[in-house]
Amino acid sequence: MNILVINGPNLNFLGKRNIEIYGDETLDELMEWLENSSVGKLHDFKFYQSNHEGIIVDTIQDESLWAEGIIINPGALGHYSYSIRDALDSISAPSIEVHISNINKREAFRAKSVLKGVCIDRIHGQGKLSYLNALKKLTTLKSV
Repeated sequence: MNILVINGPNLNFLGKRNIEIYGDETLDELMEWLENSSVGKLHDFKFYQSNHEGIIVDTIQDESLWAEGIIINPGALGHYSYSIRDALDSISAPSIEVHISNINKREAFRAKSVLKGVCIDRIHGQGKLSYLNALKKLTTLKSV
């Protein structure tokens, strides 16, 4: 299965930023861990990170024919980016929104997601396992 993993703003600072919330692994380490997990070894991945909303929209559109499933950690863009929502809504691949931290136990604005209606699930608060559990769910959908 072709899996597109998109990470939004500030996720390039994993391992440097708010370690008590996000952990000390870098984004590259986390993506390598996902790809080399027992479930990950069964799939082909493309990994993207951008701090820019339009680039994320372009990536979703550009990879729409390749991707059979999308894992997206939109960072703060998940709270207000209707353009990302529309991009996800315009493609056929199922998408799952992930967050490393428990967004319901942080500032109130973090609990809102404009992507909720176009993603099949929202997994958060499980650290890097949020990504793995999203991958497992996408794998289950593909095998049905």
